[in-house]
Amino acid sequence: MTPEEVKRLLEETGALLHGHFILSSGLHSPEYWQCARLIERPELCEKVSRALADLARRFEPDLVMAPALGAVVFGYEVAKFLGARYVFAERGSNGRMTLRRGFSIRPGERVLVVEDVVTTGGTTRELLDLAREAGGEPCAAVAIVDRSGGEVSFSVPFRALLTVRAVAYKPEECPLCKRGIPPEKPGSRRG
Repeated sequence: MTPEEVKRLLEETGALLHGHFILSSGLHSPEYWQCARLIERPELCEKVSRALADLARRFEPDLVMAPALGAVVFGYEVAKFLGARYVFAERGSNGRMTLRRGFSIRPGERVLVVEDVVTTGGTTRELLDLAREAGGEPCAAVAIVDRSGGEVSFSVPFRALLTVRAVAYKPEECPLCKRGIPPEKPGSRRG
């Protein structure tokens, strides 16, 4: 899929929202990419996930890991297309990403992280660290949308289907807050 096709698909499904949003990173933005809207249309979810798998195939992962909740379905689909094992991580009571539900990473397993949207890369870094701590060998990360304009970087190769330069503000500098527009927090991370 070309970046133009991905953007058109996200716009057509209503995955690009406009307003005043608090992102998972804590930054504020006038736009929010709600990639979960693709899940409403399984054939589109499959198409995007296949494209993510194509980006990741050359890294030969043994295991695909995604963060709950946003990328759980995409990670599963990517693992299916790559013939890899699959786990997802979720936030524990301490606020950190953790493996639960009996999931584990085997020593030396090559781990691919699948994300829906990356802004600062904080969650992706948490997953890469989690994989290392568990004895895995992170090999790459992929995302549907890279909001950093290509500036985010990790200790492994990173590829995205769509790279955009999205506007994001520190809360204390947010012009939407200064205008009194109440923010929404549509993501899966609470608190």
